[in-house]
Amino acid sequence: MKIAVCIKQVTTREWHPRLNDTKTWIRDQDAAFEMNEPDAYALEEALRLKEKHGGEVVVCSAGPARVAQVIREALARGADRAIHVENDALASADAFVTSEALASAMKEDKFDLVLTGLQSDDQGFAQVGVILAEKLGLPHATIIMEVQAEGGSLRVKRELEGGWFQWVAMPLPAVLTIQSGINQLRYATLKGIMAAKKKEIRKASAPSSASARQKIVSLYVPEKGKKTQIIGGSPAEAAKELVRRLRDEARVIS
Repeated sequence: MKIAVCIKQVTTREWHPRLNDTKTWIRDQDAAFEMNEPDAYALEEALRLKEKHGGEVVVCSAGPARVAQVIREALARGADRAIHVENDALASADAFVTSEALASAMKEDKFDLVLTGLQSDDQGFAQVGVILAEKLGLPHATIIMEVQAEGGSLRVKRELEGGWFQWVAMPLPAVLTIQSGINQLRYATLKGIMAAKKKEIRKASAPSSASARQKIVSLYVPEKGKKTQIIGGSPAEAAKELVRRLRDEARVIS
């Protein structure tokens, strides 16, 4: 089975955002980066499918040169090779431009299965996977919690609302967006880190025809603030009013 995994480099969750001069994205120079967490679960699922059914796992990423950091990490965890669509403009590109860049670089490989994380930790629109499926002309399913591959088909478990799940049968090839928590992540070993240095990373160019459909107009860092309210009346009246506000306004109790 030939599996592609789309991974993204995002800022670490502990990093305090600093915006660029135009207030439309972050200052890359000051940021610390890591692999997008949902993509890490997609990579792990691909590696498990390879261990069970054989084949290869190819990681695909679109972004500037610094993306090589997470590509090498994925190779160290067990991916066989990588495709890097290198372009500085892809650092903050919308889902349409990113999907077009990935699709153009992946088409010639004719993958049996394409996995992406459900969404990215930075923009969080959960659109790349479904748009990529459309660009590749493949069926897709989202919010996947379990994958069973049998011959030329799949059975996948989708997470629905309210604690419900849905099993879906799908043909191969297909695109799946993986939910975080589907499996237990592995980490790179010293042997894997050394082996990653010899694995192929194919560079690809971003297509010039792709046009953005979404635009970030302005970003800002939320300001912290607090407001003290005094509830009057007797202790019994104040307690009753406090419960009402917690239930109806703050919605922290039911």
